[in-house]
Amino acid sequence: MNAEQPQPALLVDPAERIFKVARRNFVDPEIFRAEKEMIFDRSWLYLGHSSELPKPGDFITRKVAGRGILFTRDSKGQLRALLNTCPHRGAQVCRERKGNAKSFQCFYHGWVFGADGKLRSQPGEASYPEGFKGRDTSNMQPVPRFETYRDFNFISFDSNIMPLVDYLAGAKEYLDVICDQTDAGMSIVAGSQEYSIRANWKLLTENSIDGYHAATTHATYFDILMSSTDNLATGMGAGGYGYDLGNGHAVLEYGAPWGRPVAQWIPGWGEAGKSEIGRIYDNLVARHGQERADRIARRNRNLFIFPNLVVNDIMALTVRTYFPMAPDYMVINAWALAPNDESAWARKYRLNNFLEFLGPGGFATPDDAEALEHCQRGFENSKEALWNDISKGMGKEKAQHDDELQMRAFWTQWNKQMFPAPASGIKSVAA
Repeated sequence: MNAEQPQPALLVDPAERIFKVARRNFVDPEIFRAEKEMIFDRSWLYLGHSSELPKPGDFITRKVAGRGILFTRDSKGQLRALLNTCPHRGAQVCRERKGNAKSFQCFYHGWVFGADGKLRSQPGEASYPEGFKGRDTSNMQPVPRFETYRDFNFISFDSNIMPLVDYLAGAKEYLDVICDQTDAGMSIVAGSQEYSIRANWKLLTENSIDGYHAATTHATYFDILMSSTDNLATGMGAGGYGYDLGNGHAVLEYGAPWGRPVAQWIPGWGEAGKSEIGRIYDNLVARHGQERADRIARRNRNLFIFPNLVVNDIMALTVRTYFPMAPDYMVINAWALAPNDESAWARKYRLNNFLEFLGPGGFATPDDAEALEHCQRGFENSKEALWNDISKGMGKEKAQHDDELQMRAFWTQWNKQMFPAPASGIKSVAA
């Protein structure tokens, strides 16, 4: 990518508390192409949760940054991330979305591979040289890097990338808080939400860690909550803070009035629900002490892991990824995450919450999609109306959850990867 641009990518002046983002970043095909190489080819990307492959032979096929990936658990129980490409003539090996199989056969010439990607047999084997099956190049190729943290599995196409545990930086603590809801482990609930938005992928990044838009964009939802005391937890304010977690990761952590299956009761859940929530909370206190139990149970978290993973620990627990397909189009996948030892009562309300607010037909997601698509339409004027302003809260010692520190953390890392030294996409002058 040419470092000399018609305008800088970012306009930053700490003294004047200015942080602006060029709208060109959301529409320029050159920037979109560069992001594939500089961002998605050089970051850790979420692949899936270990619970999605509970048994040997289980598999899932997924698209990650435009690559077809075969995510498997082999006969020895080891998780594998394989490029879903036959080493013979390049055909896609596995054509099913998910299932269980002892082996995978390429339909084109019949080569057979184990769940570990190793070549097992091929027609006309006698015509190949001795030891052909033992060559690494005869096997399905693993992704360059594959690592796991707390059952969250990531891949990278950069073989020289830092270890995942270092890459996650401060996000590790928040994944720990989320996973510590139970000592029985967490699992993805069967099924997924799959949809698309006609907007640039970075807009969903911003939206996911933007506490500023909630009161206006989601006014209908909050009106419903406030119209009946049945929907409100007692004594819960909406205050909280935003944090830069390093390496582009960020989080909002705040109090909110809605019910949480772990473990915040609302009157609408009745006395049976009160008893169940009390049992869950008491168990958290016994395992973690009251201070950490209160944080797990009664604080909400919108956790963003650079560049495109969001874990929303709010009225439900949602894992969401999104990948750009064009400068103005992205595809989104979301899954519900839940404790393995959760009761049928808690699971029912967790999934109700998952659909009611965060689902593609819920109260929040259609509002967000509409807002992002209108932003994209507004960017048609980006040659004249040049800048987005995300300066709110800049320079404050501690950012409120509705300030924009979190978005600035993302854009700072985005700039670092798009314009590695000595190039820079930042112009540090006042507007």
